[in-house]
Amino acid sequence: MTPDHAIAARLAAEAGSLLLEIRAGRGTEDQRSLGRRGDQAAHDHLMAALHRLRPADAVLSEEGVDDPQRLTQPRVWIVDPLDGTREFSEPDRDDWAVHVALWEVGEVAAAAVALPARDLVLSTPEVAAPPPRDARARLRIVVSRTRPPRIAEQLATRTGAQLVPMGSAGAKTAAVVLGEADAYVHAGGQYEWDSAAPVGVARAAGLHASRLDGSALVYNGVDAKMPDLLVCRPELASMLRSAIDDLL
Repeated sequence: MTPDHAIAARLAAEAGSLLLEIRAGRGTEDQRSLGRRGDQAAHDHLMAALHRLRPADAVLSEEGVDDPQRLTQPRVWIVDPLDGTREFSEPDRDDWAVHVALWEVGEVAAAAVALPARDLVLSTPEVAAPPPRDARARLRIVVSRTRPPRIAEQLATRTGAQLVPMGSAGAKTAAVVLGEADAYVHAGGQYEWDSAAPVGVARAAGLHASRLDGSALVYNGVDAKMPDLLVCRPELASMLRSAIDDLL
């Protein structure tokens, strides 16, 4: 049987290739229509593939109808077929992603984040840790390009960090994994599909991932909302968490 990790990586890559084809053939299609078409096509592909490859498992998808039966299942795939729809629909942006994660008995057991416009897939179980950081360099914190949280702005002021606006949650987490940023701070609400795969990949790379208050990230909950998130290099976790505690 194909391992779950391999399925996550393969399906994220396949959906990403499909999205690149859709984007390349957009013609005069407006951004809103292109985004909707990409969301639906990637969702349909992932659902059909998971039904074929793992028919007994439940699926929670941003583009699907939430079936409460997932709450009684030991295995649930949590997917975001197109994370960063706005960025996907804008020419030449690469900060959009495909998220595929498997939740199994309380944990994210397998995960993949595809960055199709960068021809890159980050997946468990083996993700390289970020390269060593120059301790003299200014901290870089990635935040939402449309809704940067106030706490991130306050944190930047307190630590002297630079805020780096970016689209998809997957792209922001990937920036930390790849050493292009040092931390990702989000507040103001997300959903499980926004962070499950990115968190799985981040943890496999040895990064810290938690709620802003340090509590655990819990998936396959009754309410799929995920209020806030901190992903950062492990050596920065204590300092950032202490600063955040002072701000909360």
